[in-house]
Amino acid sequence: MIVFTNGCFDLIHRGHIELLKFSKSLGNRVIVGLNSDESVKKLKGAERPVNNQEDRKLILESLRYVDEVVIFNEETPYNLIKKIKPNIIVKGGDYTIDEVVGNKLAEVKIFKYVKDYSSTKIIQNISDR
Repeated sequence: MIVFTNGCFDLIHRGHIELLKFSKSLGNRVIVGLNSDESVKKLKGAERPVNNQEDRKLILESLRYVDEVVIFNEETPYNLIKKIKPNIIVKGGDYTIDEVVGNKLAEVKIFKYVKDYSSTKIIQNISDR
């Protein structure tokens, strides 16, 4: 069973780990679609990402819940999902099933959002100090 999730994964935090752990509990292979540096800038602004795509990829690959990381440069991972053909797509609780890219291509599971954990919030907290 292939499980797919995606994101920027700029500063790895507890919310990311919990989402990846949940993903692994659903199948035997977890593939992470990782936004490229260019796509993170488009989504988050010119100051992001904090960590470059190769560093973010290496960190994700070192986690026991992740089997493969694929960097994508498009606005959404739709074409990557079509290529991978996962059985399940997992997204965080800030999405509804209808909002998840690829919801017609695989079953979608929404992971309960881990409150107060986000890379953006961590960056803001650091700059406020």
